[in-house]
Amino acid sequence: MSHPDDQAIAERLLPDANRRLIRTADALTDEQYDAPSGLPGWTRAHVLAHLALNAEALTGVLDGIAEGRRVSMYPSQEARDGDIAELASKTPSAIRTRLLGGSTELTDAIDAVPEDEWSLVIERVPGGPTFPAAAIPGMRLREVEIHHVDLDAGYGWSDWPREFATHLLDAMLTSRATVGSFTARPADVDRSWTFGSGGPAVFGPAAALGWWLTGRGDGEGVTSESGELPQIGAW
Repeated sequence: MSHPDDQAIAERLLPDANRRLIRTADALTDEQYDAPSGLPGWTRAHVLAHLALNAEALTGVLDGIAEGRRVSMYPSQEARDGDIAELASKTPSAIRTRLLGGSTELTDAIDAVPEDEWSLVIERVPGGPTFPAAAIPGMRLREVEIHHVDLDAGYGWSDWPREFATHLLDAMLTSRATVGSFTARPADVDRSWTFGSGGPAVFGPAAALGWWLTGRGDGEGVTSESGELPQIGAW
C-alpha cells in the first residue's frame, strides 16, 4: 500500500536519483559494462538494462492510465527476463540511450497522470501481483537507488540521502512480512521501525539498516542488542 506522503517524497527525490545514476552509467568505460555487478549472475550491463526496461515498463503503465487503457507492467516474467538479457547484450551506448530515454519518459508520464487516477490497481504481469498506481514513484525510486549501489561502481549505500533511507525503511515494513521480529533503531533518525511483533533492537545508520533489509551485504554497520542479526531474505 502506498501512502500519499510516500508518493510525494518519491516524486521529489527521483530526479536527483536519476541524475546520479546517469552520471555513473556515463562514466563507465565499455569494458566496465561487462564486469560483474553486486548481483549474482548479472554484469553491470544487466543492471542498467533492467533499470532502462523497468522505466519503460512503468511508463507504459502510466501512459495507459492517461489514455484510459489498463496495461500490465510486463507481458510475462519470461518476457521481462528475456528482454533484460537481450538489451544487456547490446553496446553500452545503446544501453545508455535506453536508460536516459526511459528515465526521462517516466518522469513525463508521472507528471501526466490525472490526480484521480492514482488509485487504479495495476498488474505486474497478467493475473499476477498487483499494486496501486500511486506506488510507482516510490517503486522506481527504490529501483534506482538500490540498483545504483548494486552496480558496484563507486556509489554506495552510505551515499544515499537520509530522506531516501527513511523512505526505504518505511517501504520495508510492508515488504518484509516474513522476517523475524525486531525493532530497527537508526542512530541518525529520531524514529524506530517495528518488524513483526517487535523484539531486540537493531542499530546502525538508517542507510545501513535499509541496505541490510534488502538482503544485501553482510550487515556492515548494523548491530543487534541480542548479539545476532535476524536473517534477511533477498529483496
